[in-house]
Amino acid sequence: MQIRVKCSCGEGNCPEWAIVELQGVVEAQPSVGDRIQNLEIGRLCRVSSEETYTFTVGYHELSGTKTPLKKPMLVLKKNKIPDLNSPNSFKAELEVIGIIRHRILFKTRPKALISRLQK
Repeated sequence: MQIRVKCSCGEGNCPEWAIVELQGVVEAQPSVGDRIQNLEIGRLCRVSSEETYTFTVGYHELSGTKTPLKKPMLVLKKNKIPDLNSPNSFKAELEVIGIIRHRILFKTRPKALISRLQK
């Protein structure tokens, strides 16, 4: 089976994405259930230098660094296009929507933002 890959953003103009890598498990509250699409889990901020980031989830703050990947990865979107040779069938086509060249690695334990009850 042949799958075509196309890029409509032009050479060198693909949007840049990054991978956020966490150690441990991020669990959603039971009230969320399976509705995780567009779910906001925290706030990612770049500190003064471009290589340092903070990620705040609830009352916890993680510190991380931006590192390059050894090999870049593509972010693809699968499209179904009608097959002109055979009626009622479709071909798969992959569209490049981004490229990942870096990861933001959080490898330390989170820091508690509230250590005691405020009076």
